[in-house]
Amino acid sequence: MKIFALPSYLNLPLLAVLLAALAGCVSQPEGVKPVNNFELPRYLGKWYEIARLDHSFERGLSNVTAEYSLRDDGGVKVINRGYSAEEQTWDEAEGKAYFVNDSDHGFLKVSFFGPFYGSYIVFELDQDDYQFAFISGPDKSYLWFLSRTPNPPQALIDQFVAKAKALGFATDELIYVQHDNNAG
Repeated sequence: MKIFALPSYLNLPLLAVLLAALAGCVSQPEGVKPVNNFELPRYLGKWYEIARLDHSFERGLSNVTAEYSLRDDGGVKVINRGYSAEEQTWDEAEGKAYFVNDSDHGFLKVSFFGPFYGSYIVFELDQDDYQFAFISGPDKSYLWFLSRTPNPPQALIDQFVAKAKALGFATDELIYVQHDNNAG
């Protein structure tokens, strides 16, 4: 008796590739380890994006912020916002995030598009005051530096670049986000 049968248009190798691709969305890049002793209540609130690697969903945006708050289901509500000078409009995206493993590890999965999730890995964090965080996605083409202030000290930016470079990120391709009070 067959319990599970694949439709005739699917073959096993194709299914294996699709499942591997979906599983890879919440993977960790080699060498990138989530922080321990992560405290979500301290992480919630507004963060300023200081630097990032380029992706189409943020291309051309300045004054980028991320706001994190609790959801009723125990997850995290994510509001990303940035200003497009070209269009003279604010762009905003709402997502949701959930811990991949234990809630004291800085490894979450985040979704802005329905059932599809990607990794959100906090791999460096100011454990004293939660004033800065270094974030990776599922591979080394995703990288962010977040700060509680739009103008962190240059020494902190240098620390971010050095750490990211040592982990194999393309730091020569970083985009430094402009923050000003004149947008919009």
